[in-house]
Amino acid sequence: MRSSLRGQVDPFIVMDVMEAASRAEAAGRHIIHMEVGQPGTPAPEGARRALAEALAQPLGYTVALGLPALRQGIADLYRRWYGVDLDPARVVVTSGSSGAFILAFSALFDAGDRVAMGFPGYPSYRQILRAMSLEAVGIPTRPEDRYQPRPNDLPDAAGLILASPGNPSGTVLTVPELRALTDAARARGMAVISDEIYHGLGYGDRCHSALEVTDEVVVINSFSKYFSMTGWRVGWMVVPPDMVRTIERLAQNLFICPPHASQVAALAALDCIPEAEANLAVYAENRRLMLEGLPRAGFDRIAPPEGAFYIYADVSHITDDSVKFAAEILENAGVAVTPGLDFDPERGRGTLRFSYARATADIAEGLRRLTAFMASR
Repeated sequence: MRSSLRGQVDPFIVMDVMEAASRAEAAGRHIIHMEVGQPGTPAPEGARRALAEALAQPLGYTVALGLPALRQGIADLYRRWYGVDLDPARVVVTSGSSGAFILAFSALFDAGDRVAMGFPGYPSYRQILRAMSLEAVGIPTRPEDRYQPRPNDLPDAAGLILASPGNPSGTVLTVPELRALTDAARARGMAVISDEIYHGLGYGDRCHSALEVTDEVVVINSFSKYFSMTGWRVGWMVVPPDMVRTIERLAQNLFICPPHASQVAALAALDCIPEAEANLAVYAENRRLMLEGLPRAGFDRIAPPEGAFYIYADVSHITDDSVKFAAEILENAGVAVTPGLDFDPERGRGTLRFSYARATADIAEGLRRLTAFMASR
């Protein structure tokens, strides 16, 4: 069978690490998971209860843009979190944030277009772009800039992807930084996509949406992280008014609609903020332990994360092969971590990402194991 060149995307390395960790667990080992950005908590109780009550009713197709009540609920969230008065007609419910990126890239770009993003950055940006015959252009960022791009760094491209909090860095863009970047992109004729999937997970000043500085932006978010609903595959996007119909037509044909069951649960999750905030308190404690424990173990070259649940560490003084080093840590310490090559194909051989999304006891045990492992090398 013939195959397309655009289908030859790189693997999502963290998923390979997860598979290796699963094999180790199947063999009887106890593995501490610091590789995957998945909350260790279940979906909010209210979300699970709402779905259970809905199961007696037919769950079929919804309108392509999502349940009207859910779109209104998401618009209300923007008013509470950011003070943004958002027309719910601009809200599009999607099959996870991944579905939102496919819709956004399809609506904004033509085959061969260049789309810029900061390196390190979420690896699936690059792979989705490649699968759509688009060219990903990396902007090498610096630790002193908190691994975020700067306006003068923007290349010649049709689009720019921003991420705040960033993955893998966890660093956050301020309102002046968002304004400067979106203004610079507009001056270059670049469409801006703002990945805000980790909003709600902040440890200082609140996270700011790009919608606070401009309406000429596509904002993407999800119920996966703050609301602990990774497996439910329900996200959303906010688009400029003149893009709504284009996105609707694409959504009708590509996805028909987001999963009805997940939308029911997501609508209820919007009322479960106290539970989500309790989870955030756990992440905050985990972050404190990581910022104390990782340097003691020898991982001391980090940009302190302001959001999400990751720490990105420069380990170039320890190794020039992060994939091999991560495998060594898994084998000898029983801790799964993610090689930086996932996030930066140019400099990622000298970096690792540590996730602290799991239970606090697991984080403490993982740090103990990492300290012992590094001391024995």
